Amino acid sequence: MTIKYSTLIVIICCAAVTLVPRILPFIFSKKMSFPKKLNDFLSFLPMCILTALFVSGLFEQKVGQFAQFNVQNVLASLPTLLVAFRTKNLVLTVLVGLATMAIIRAFL
Repeated sequence: MTIKYSTLIVIICCAAVTLVPRILPFIFSKKMSFPKKLNDFLSFLPMCILTALFVSGLFEQKVGQFAQFNVQNVLASLPTLLVAFRTKNLVLTVLVGLATMAIIRAFL
């Protein structure tokens, strides 16, 4: 087998290993019914995970020091959060976040 084919096989296997744990639970959960309390709990998970990722992105961590604010991320998050709360439009929020970060990185 040449390097091209083995690399392609590795990429396909990595894609399968990445996609299977993300897709199979959705397939199985659609056919199952969960108790209302579990459904209520599960409905909060995406918001909790996104909030944890967002807040962790606002800080820089260095070994032996307290976490410090990442100034660029904090500045970019302010107009992004404003747009998110006002419009509740995910596409517009992402575009504002990307544009704001691009402007900040260009001038700071």
